[in-house]
Amino acid sequence: MRRQCCAWSRRWRSRTTSRPFTRITTFRTRSSRRSRPPSSLPSWPGLRVLGVDPGLIATGYGCLETGPAGVSVVDSGVIATAPDAALEGRLDTIHAGVRALLDKHAPSLLVVEDLYAEYRFPRTAILMGHARGVIYLAAAQRGVAVLALAPAEVKRAIAANGAASKGQVERGVQMRLRLPCPPRPSHVADALSLALIGLSRAQGRL
Repeated sequence: MRRQCCAWSRRWRSRTTSRPFTRITTFRTRSSRRSRPPSSLPSWPGLRVLGVDPGLIATGYGCLETGPAGVSVVDSGVIATAPDAALEGRLDTIHAGVRALLDKHAPSLLVVEDLYAEYRFPRTAILMGHARGVIYLAAAQRGVAVLALAPAEVKRAIAANGAASKGQVERGVQMRLRLPCPPRPSHVADALSLALIGLSRAQGRL
């Protein structure tokens, strides 16, 4: 098992750049509306969903597909930008990376973390909005439907706790996907959790 975990961890590292990155923290506003997926999606099995956890320095992604044996991981990793790059350069990198993933995997649905903010950090929400904007643009250019899910909504579904820690989310994703060890970094785990809930929501399971 340890050997499997080491190999799994190397896979995550090989999909990222060598540049260091930091986690961008934002805070959501509460919404009473339950997010719903588009109605015109392929039936189970055969559905492919791409989850994207937006971030200006590191954007995680995870692509899942349903099949006779259940849900499998098609691809996952991080789109990393240079910490010293200008905002427009980072957005261009994120847009190009997401568009390349859409071209490569041709998902029926893209699931993205919803925008959330707190009055103490308005600038963070605005910057995150930029990242989400280019992700939406890439989806529109490729004709892919988008579903936005609030972080607390995903945590409740994955870890039965809307305030779950990153470790709890990682272990929840590991259990649901039957992975040899928790997916890392956290951006990848978040993206896979988004894709998991997107799959379930599209089939009316949640």
